[in-house]
Amino acid sequence: ALACCGSALAQIHSPQECVEGGDFIRNAARSRDAGTSREFFVGRLDEDFLLIRAFPPGLRWFVRSPDDEAFLRSAVEEVFDAPEDAERHRVGFLERCANRAARLARPDT
Repeated sequence: ALACCGSALAQIHSPQECVEGGDFIRNAARSRDAGTSREFFVGRLDEDFLLIRAFPPGLRWFVRSPDDEAFLRSAVEEVFDAPEDAERHRVGFLERCANRAARLARPDT
């Protein structure tokens, strides 16, 4: 039953976690600019998600639930599907992360 309810278990990301996630997204864009393919980067990300799932959610960085995985994966895919400057991707991620945290903080949504 818990596997189907990832969003119900989603934890709010701290501002520091959002900054670290933004740095990750900026570095994904830098990797893209250095020639890393979308398929390679997303494939490695999916492999990392498999490894991360071996740890209890409280010990994981950023991806503690399936919703967190989808959120981060979507941001990585955007880096490759809609290329922009690395810093613009970072700033966009920071905004989305803060908005997501605010939504999760409201119990009525």
